[in-house]
Amino acid sequence: MTPVEIRAAVLDILEGIAQDDDLSQLDDGTAFREQLELDSMDFLDIVMELRKRYRVQIPEEDYPRLGSMASTVEYLTPLMKDISA
Repeated sequence: MTPVEIRAAVLDILEGIAQDDDLSQLDDGTAFREQLELDSMDFLDIVMELRKRYRVQIPEEDYPRLGSMASTVEYLTPLMKDISA
């Protein structure tokens, strides 16, 4: 997957988790928690959904690297490069 495809995949996951939030104005450089009403369980849901859909294993110590869209895409790009969109 390309970074653009990964961003779209993460947005799709966020749409299912943050259903009441407007994702059209999401700033990629700002932390998700500053823009969306996500709690720690919602964040875990994102990680679990990535695992379920794409078989991406994210160690707990790497969770802080998924703080914003930009950092999430940067982190996931090497992990998902061989996955078809």
